[in-house]
Amino acid sequence: MKLASPEQAEAAFYSALDKADLAAMMAVWAEDEDIVCIHPGGPRLIGMDAVRESWRRIFAPGPHMGFQLLDVRVHGGRMLSVHNLYERITIGGQPKAHLALATNVYLLTPSGWRMLMHHASPLPPDTPGPDMPIGTLH
Repeated sequence: MKLASPEQAEAAFYSALDKADLAAMMAVWAEDEDIVCIHPGGPRLIGMDAVRESWRRIFAPGPHMGFQLLDVRVHGGRMLSVHNLYERITIGGQPKAHLALATNVYLLTPSGWRMLMHHASPLPPDTPGPDMPIGTLH
């Protein structure tokens, strides 16, 4: 899969999350042992094996999370693009959504744009979140 832009890579990442598709998720990541993933409340995971295993565990119950991206801020260059955003996460179709802050870093590789780092943190209680959706990836 050749991802022609950081935005395509981001769309593929959240589509894989929505579908709990491990193969699609790992196709978004750079083939680099220095990739980093930090799930909300979790430790820093480094390398393909650790990142793959973390997503395998998250996806084990099947599709159960939905994501809406809010207030996306992009700082891009020719080879690297950093995206900071809010994730509105719904779990198991429940009406209550959870907010997380995320930073996604994409790198231009010979195979197209790939994720180098994903870091998500829960929004602290009583912190005002974003008001208007920027985009929905469902």
